[in-house]
Amino acid sequence: MARPIWSGTLSFGLLNVPVALMSGERRTDLHFRMLDSRDKKPIRFERVNADTGEEVPWKEIVKAFEYDKGSYVVLEEADIRSAAPETHETVEVETFVDAADIDPRYYEKPYILVPGKKAEKGYVLLRETLRATGKVGIARVVIRTREYLSAVVPEGDALVLLLLRYHQELVDPEEYKLPTGSAKDYRINPREQEMATQLIESMAGEWKPQDFHDEFRARLEAVLKKRIKAKGGTTRIEDTPAAHEEETTNVVDFMSLLQKSLQANKRTPAKKTAAKKAPARKTAAKKATKAAKKAPARRKAG
Repeated sequence: MARPIWSGTLSFGLLNVPVALMSGERRTDLHFRMLDSRDKKPIRFERVNADTGEEVPWKEIVKAFEYDKGSYVVLEEADIRSAAPETHETVEVETFVDAADIDPRYYEKPYILVPGKKAEKGYVLLRETLRATGKVGIARVVIRTREYLSAVVPEGDALVLLLLRYHQELVDPEEYKLPTGSAKDYRINPREQEMATQLIESMAGEWKPQDFHDEFRARLEAVLKKRIKAKGGTTRIEDTPAAHEEETTNVVDFMSLLQKSLQANKRTPAKKTAAKKAPARKTAAKKATKAAKKAPARRKAG
């Protein structure tokens, strides 16, 4: 059974709801070890002095900030503790805002708030009030030694704590060269816009995240299983040849592509996602596009 990261309170106004902070994500990354190719023995990474090359024991390592090239200021543990937040084991809601006002780019990591014993009433009261008003609570929370900005959001029967990025952590899109202006400025005619709208509507469906899977991980696991079964785990895995990518130019026939997409989508209902069943028939253009997209993943897996 999963253990809570901490047990404390969810505070808003004068109300305090005992809660446990639980992880809201499950990492499924494949982890690899570095080996010496000559004898297949694990490689150990050591902490060495950059000048002498001697190994440095943990007790002799200190934290420092490089404020200029080659110039450092050392921080003592007391300095770090003095900057650490005082409030621990508390989700302290400071304000309530409309959920629609938060840019999705601010959301970073989910946690689940689980009510403590005999704390269900306050928990449900906040959950249902947030749902009825369309609001989310903006709170500060300390996880381990760092303070985070977060949002308390109702999700089904749960109150979910979503860590938020601070404003200074986001890159302003205006820093990049982006196409400004209206559709007319790019010679997009009404017919192209209409067909693009039809294509989007024909492909529309319900958001079902369980229908989507990490295909790269699945292919990589299959490769690993083959190598494990092979003698010594060193068998060579033959990769399927990738389709040749078509040469592209700056001139794109949007009308033709939209028409082909609409025709293909009429033959293949949008509800049958690639994660469940692959369409029986596809146009040559869609085959080439799909192969071109998958090609980097296969090269990476091989």
